[in-house]
Amino acid sequence: MAGSWKEAKECAAREGFSQVFHDYDACTYGACRPGERQGCFNQGAFIEHRCICMPAHLTEEELQTKEKKFLQENPDW
Repeated sequence: MAGSWKEAKECAAREGFSQVFHDYDACTYGACRPGERQGCFNQGAFIEHRCICMPAHLTEEELQTKEKKFLQENPDW
């Protein structure tokens, strides 16, 4: 896991993943493969987390801008 978009991009480059994400329910960032779901298990059931997932090739600034825009356009998300 990572603590920022910058760290998530570093993780994606190191692990060879094409996407980065911000997991709002776990308050973490990270890297993943396309279609990979983020979440946790609770009493044997998988609970999917709310995540913003974007291509890892974007710059840190582009990731921050797109995230900010999404949150402004979706205040109840």
